[in-house]
Amino acid sequence: MKKVTIYTDGACSGNPGPGGWGAILMYNGAQKEISGANNETTNNIMEITAVLEAIKLLKEECEVKIYSDSAYVVNAFNQGWIYNWMKNNWRTANKEPVKNKELWEELYSLIQKHKVEFIKVKGHSDNEFNNRCDFLATSAIKTL
Repeated sequence: MKKVTIYTDGACSGNPGPGGWGAILMYNGAQKEISGANNETTNNIMEITAVLEAIKLLKEECEVKIYSDSAYVVNAFNQGWIYNWMKNNWRTANKEPVKNKELWEELYSLIQKHKVEFIKVKGHSDNEFNNRCDFLATSAIKTL
């Protein structure tokens, strides 16, 4: 199985407001950078979108390590939030509707095809790939 490393980041100028996302996919020494933006969005939507868009590029079953500085994204899987949300008909522990349900459903569906590990990285520190994703995301906002 191919081993792929993905770094992702989302950014927003105002929350909600114009937002961008960036991702770097790494496989076998090669890197691919992708990014995008939305006029009216939230930081959390951009964080999920970055992971979604990167996973969509995988053409076959892969072993994937996803590095993100978003506790929201990482904890949804590593702490089992998403499984509880699904079990509770997309309601939070407080019985509120889960925000961004459609994005979570799509992401959950896509990662089922792969062996995925989510890894939390410290944002805005010395991780060159996280910093590059932040640059991609903030640069994408400027294209709006």
